Amino acid sequence: MTGSRTASTSPFPHRRPGAAARRRLAAAALALPLLAGSVLAAGTGSAAASSGSGPTAIVSMGDSYISGEAGRWKGNSLTNSGSRDGTDRAWVSGSTYDPSRVYGTTAANGCHRSDSAEVKSTTGTGAQALINLACSGAVTDNVFRSSNGGVSYKGEAPQADQLAAVAAANDVKAVTLSIGGNDLGFADIITKCATDYIVWYSYCHDDQQPVVDSKIDGVMTKVGKAIDEIRAVMSAAGYSSSSYRLILQSYPSPIPRAAENRYSESGWSRVNTGGCPFWNKDADWARDSLVPQIANRLKGVAAAKGAQFLDLRDLLQGREVCSKSSRLVSSTAPASGASSEWARWIDSSESQGKVQESMHPNHYGQLAQGRCLSLLWAQPTGSFSCRNTAGADASGMYLSPVS
Repeated sequence: MTGSRTASTSPFPHRRPGAAARRRLAAAALALPLLAGSVLAAGTGSAAASSGSGPTAIVSMGDSYISGEAGRWKGNSLTNSGSRDGTDRAWVSGSTYDPSRVYGTTAANGCHRSDSAEVKSTTGTGAQALINLACSGAVTDNVFRSSNGGVSYKGEAPQADQLAAVAAANDVKAVTLSIGGNDLGFADIITKCATDYIVWYSYCHDDQQPVVDSKIDGVMTKVGKAIDEIRAVMSAAGYSSSSYRLILQSYPSPIPRAAENRYSESGWSRVNTGGCPFWNKDADWARDSLVPQIANRLKGVAAAKGAQFLDLRDLLQGREVCSKSSRLVSSTAPASGASSEWARWIDSSESQGKVQESMHPNHYGQLAQGRCLSLLWAQPTGSFSCRNTAGADASGMYLSPVS
């Protein structure tokens, strides 16, 4: 493979982990469901109402990047007990943790809809109901109506079928969608890149880019169908296309560029301390090639389908896992939305939470996403990118027009 590293040319000047440790790390990497991914969300059980009546509502649909995966965490800490230096919002007392404090009933089925998820963090919209139908791990087939190829997931009906109930019981003013990453195999890509760093000393970008290129046209067609399915549900419920807004959003990069990583490429700091086991070239590829490629294609789908586009590719700039501009939380450096990381690291041994939380916007990142959606609410038309202000918390998010 082009650019591959072998054990004989290892860049690590330090001793490698033992065989058992390498097997554990590799197994964790292979199990990593990055975008992995019941009852209906709040508001779906009320009496039916015609469109334009009932509580005003904003609805989120799609996958883990909008469901609230990793909302349990306020930054990353090396401490594995108690509140993990204040980062673990599921801590109760002593050695007791209750993820349902953050994810509610979806802690059990793994949809992981957090209390700080994007739609739950919006403010200033006037919406009376903020309804989250998204589920960690969902693919486009889990959004489609069951009558049109939709597939139930984690014990829940397809999301479009859930939307039908929501649309009948509420006056839906906006639907925001994050989907396509799992169809592209984001989890497999992260697994491959992490395994290549930890075990094989080889790059992943050179063999993963062709995989993405071979899939992306088909995936974007299915993203377009997901939008059509949402439109069909809303039309059947009596909504005109002008009576609500449909927003398609892209994905942020949870890892920084090589030049912005605070840990050296050599040694084991990126694995054991930072939780970002990626080669420089792979990190640059993910940040400046893969994420923009997906964002640009999603932008095209939004334009073709008459949806607003919210570009989140730069949401986590300077706040990524291992970024020089952010820091770990410790007993002397408390959790802070202004200085802590806004994404969850890879906890390869599951010494804290679930591996599936890895590489997602954490509590702070989700507050930032909610702020972006709040800002977009004031822009009834047009597409925008959302960025953070260095040294500020989520209140510093701002929009820029996307041409």
